[in-house]
Amino acid sequence: MSLLHRLAFAACAMPLALALGACGSSSEKGGAPSGEPIAPIAAPAGTSWAETVTETPEGGYVMGNPDAPLKLIEYGSLSCPHCAKLAQEGFPELTNDYVASGRVSLEFRSFAIHPQDVPLTLLTRCGGPQKVFPLTEELFRNFDAVMDRTMQGVQAAEAANSLPPEQRLVALSDALGFTEFFAARGISEDQARACLSNMDAATKFAQQSTAYSAEGINQTPTLVLNGTKLEASTWADLEPLLKQAGAR
Repeated sequence: MSLLHRLAFAACAMPLALALGACGSSSEKGGAPSGEPIAPIAAPAGTSWAETVTETPEGGYVMGNPDAPLKLIEYGSLSCPHCAKLAQEGFPELTNDYVASGRVSLEFRSFAIHPQDVPLTLLTRCGGPQKVFPLTEELFRNFDAVMDRTMQGVQAAEAANSLPPEQRLVALSDALGFTEFFAARGISEDQARACLSNMDAATKFAQQSTAYSAEGINQTPTLVLNGTKLEASTWADLEPLLKQAGAR
């Protein structure tokens, strides 16, 4: 186990177990559904489907028409380069073309494959539902720089181990550069520290990841369309499947 993993596990120590998976593609996926072309569905007057975001009972956040005929779920890790690549290549088009049309809704379920996913997830949720997707997109857009900064702060993060549990994620986030990154994107340091010291929220997220794992999710990104796991982990693979299902 790497030093970063050991520090993050110590910082996240609480009465729970993270169900860690792997970053990459899964071999346990099926074919995409097929369907007739679906006409665009207009959002209510004065609103936009791309700006309609709600939290789901399963622990995800869904963007778009809640009654969209095509419901896409991504189980993604905020520390996974494959998830970052999918977002970098496809998120603008997915949002502006498919979700905005009302045909497709996108639910993102953050899944812990690395312990640092805990502070990152708490921070993307810190501004409320409307901020989850913009902050997640910002993180993925700047993924390489964030991960490089993380590696630079590993040694400094050792001090987190000696702090009370409610202070450990705060210290870890500070040392790894997460607090600074999100402060530049509208989550103040005080706001971030309040979110990171919320052990109930951290426990809830870890329990959600454990539930996903129990359902058979063990890779990120895992993409599910209308209940079917897709043979896709890149935008080049995903877009034709959305069209095949009727988003055309």
